[in-house]
Amino acid sequence: MVHFVGAGPGAPDLITLRGAALLKQADVIIYAGSLVNPALLELARADCEVHNSAEMTLEQVIGVMKQAEAAGKTTVRLHTGDPCVYGAIREQMDALDELGIPYDDVPGVSSFCGAAAALRAEYTLPGVSQSVILTRLAGRTPVPEAESLASMASHGASMAVFLSGGMLERVQEELLKGAYTEDTPAALVYKATWPEEKTVRCTVGTLAQAGEEHGIRKTALVLVGDFLDSRYERSKLYDPAFTTEFREASR
Repeated sequence: MVHFVGAGPGAPDLITLRGAALLKQADVIIYAGSLVNPALLELARADCEVHNSAEMTLEQVIGVMKQAEAAGKTTVRLHTGDPCVYGAIREQMDALDELGIPYDDVPGVSSFCGAAAALRAEYTLPGVSQSVILTRLAGRTPVPEAESLASMASHGASMAVFLSGGMLERVQEELLKGAYTEDTPAALVYKATWPEEKTVRCTVGTLAQAGEEHGIRKTALVLVGDFLDSRYERSKLYDPAFTTEFREASR
């Protein structure tokens, strides 16, 4: 059996209880070494076989899973954040389906949630934004043309830009082609929830400058939108003048 497990955004205690339990039981662990906090490997048994997938191809990863399954062993495939966001898990699952190897998926806390927590921010503020866009800038790996960063920026919604910390000048240029302005609030969150976490608040117009000044070039999320400002409307759910399924309006 193969268990795909979300490691969470970085802090070892932000993995789920189920994920931690599976790490403790695993015979084989294949972890995303470039992004997963190695402190999580301390949960593994002393005799657990550990592989760093940063040094492996897809074929090698599947080969380890196949060998473990043939030996009746349990494998944990440990991905950063939640595996469903930039985890490249679909191609692994399809390969396991072809081989007839059973698997399941344990969700984790995504780094975009950890970044918001670090900034004490809420992506969905009444009267400001009720949508969150998770995207990235096209680099060596392309994105569909209809999902270019400029196209996504046209909505003006709350946005978390992944895998783009080393291309901040281009990120800034593309964001300004959309609905954002030079003064739109932005932030850089480096290694959210890790001990070395760093947050930098800026604007879209000063994004590249902020990254240069603070030495942020990778392992960082770019957050953009007016949700980072202080202007918003009060929630209707807790408004005494608003009737809900559970209470009547009191005034």
